[in-house]
Amino acid sequence: MPIQKQLSVFMPNRPGVLAKTCAVLSENQINILALAIHDTVDNAVVRFLVDHPTKALLLLEQESLYVLEQEVVVVEIKNVFGELTRICQSLAQADINIAYAYCTGITSQEYGCLVLKTDNPERALDILSR
Repeated sequence: MPIQKQLSVFMPNRPGVLAKTCAVLSENQINILALAIHDTVDNAVVRFLVDHPTKALLLLEQESLYVLEQEVVVVEIKNVFGELTRICQSLAQADINIAYAYCTGITSQEYGCLVLKTDNPERALDILSR
């Protein structure tokens, strides 16, 4: 369970913008490990986990995109009912706020992946590692 750098990219919510952004990354041998998009009518915030965040940040800024870098906790979790509840309760008992999260898993997978943005990633990682 590492703490990783996440890139939040602010971009216009129009056809082709995400495709161009992904192309910039792939053409520079940067692999997208996770992605979440939060949209509004005119704009979107695209959150990326990539294998080379510093390189990706520089490339995306060269494309005139506004990019923020944050630390997030990436957790591999059992794909069973109640597991997310247990994680959220553990962090709540430690008074750690979850600002947002995204995850994935399909029924055939034994484990899924959860990305957490918290107010204290180091402490959250410590608690979830127990």
